Amino acid sequence: MVETTAVVVIGGPPINKSVAKYLPRYDYVIAADSGLHSAIDLGLRVNLVIGDMDSVDPAVLISAAANGVTVQRLPHDKDATDTELALLAAVAYGSQQIVLVTGGGGRLDHQLGILSAMQHQALKDCDVSALWDTARIQLLRGPGLCTIHGKVGEVVGLIAQHGDALGVTTDGLKWALNDETLEAHSSRGVSNELVATTATISLAHGQLFVIQPTALES
Repeated sequence: MVETTAVVVIGGPPINKSVAKYLPRYDYVIAADSGLHSAIDLGLRVNLVIGDMDSVDPAVLISAAANGVTVQRLPHDKDATDTELALLAAVAYGSQQIVLVTGGGGRLDHQLGILSAMQHQALKDCDVSALWDTARIQLLRGPGLCTIHGKVGEVVGLIAQHGDALGVTTDGLKWALNDETLEAHSSRGVSNELVATTATISLAHGQLFVIQPTALES
């Protein structure tokens, strides 16, 4: 079965334009509100714009609609962010792989909300990752295996989410783990390093973020 890949571009601070070359082959592009501007800047052909449209340029939105982009306008007062609803739209499209693109920065509650939305239960069967300014973030759910690539000496962080990450085993990292536990609310997984250009992280139970803070060119 061929995986369907969606790219979700969200609003906020300007996006690192080198991100475009790190995108996988994709089938569908969703822009969350003013993420439409960033998607256009990256040269992406947008299929859907979703959100309350409080930050997108109306003229840009009208032009997009005239060029066949579907516009899904939502109420300003709602119980979910435009980012979360864009991710859910990617699931509704049938995507098995979802790559979120953000410039990072901005309000702290927005940033934490993005990380929370990436872990939405509706996305549990999807391969979810983010290109976050100069960082690459992958969500690893157990039981599962994650393979990463980079330069020797590059920093890698493993951060447990929603409880302890159990049975963590790594290969290719300086501080190796062998069927160990990364406890929730612990900083133990911060600032590991690649000792090879390819590394693997396996997880028996729980979930964690695999973060490469400098994986993308600035």
